Amino acid sequence: MPNKVDWAQAIKPLIKKYKGRQHPLDYKNIYQLLVMVVLSAQDSDRHINSLAPELFKHFPNMEALSNATPDTLFPLVGKVRNFANKAKWLSAIAKQIKKDKDIPLTMEGLTALSGIGRKSANVILREAGKKAEGVMVDLHVVRVAQRLGIASSADPKKIEQQIMEVIPQSDWGEAGMAISFLGREICRPSHPQHEECVMSNVCAYYKEQHSKN
Repeated sequence: MPNKVDWAQAIKPLIKKYKGRQHPLDYKNIYQLLVMVVLSAQDSDRHINSLAPELFKHFPNMEALSNATPDTLFPLVGKVRNFANKAKWLSAIAKQIKKDKDIPLTMEGLTALSGIGRKSANVILREAGKKAEGVMVDLHVVRVAQRLGIASSADPKKIEQQIMEVIPQSDWGEAGMAISFLGREICRPSHPQHEECVMSNVCAYYKEQHSKN
């Protein structure tokens, strides 16, 4: 690791700050979250939030969605990035699962579904209150984890592994979302708000910037 920090302790203030805060996708249940997570890949949460109500009016649950075809979904998700593949994935997922109560809530079960990787599965498990099986790594976490020095890779899978190695499993579920919220609100790509950051005392990027001044 780039800097010698006891991350198990150092991450506690960040987790405390954001613990339990709902993911920015505005979902009402796990069915809606699963659909929105699939749609949000390489798109913005805000965009998915804006079109989700109309989609769920037509397809309020997994059973209704299982009767959809990609063609019937296109008018509702046509403005989403990579919508053609996402419509196929959602149709395949719904036909496989059929009922909301049968949505798998394990890493293995979720990542076996079309269009759901580890990042999406970690989000769903966290929001469903299930035991974490990994750390959620989105674009914000990729940036912030490297800045902090808790991870040295730019590869999401390696970042997840590096974070899992230095913090206890009991914190895995909250750590990814906490780092993501920090990236969304304070540790922005440009002009990060160091004075508002609860991690500045252990942050490699802050120390580097500070030493230049």
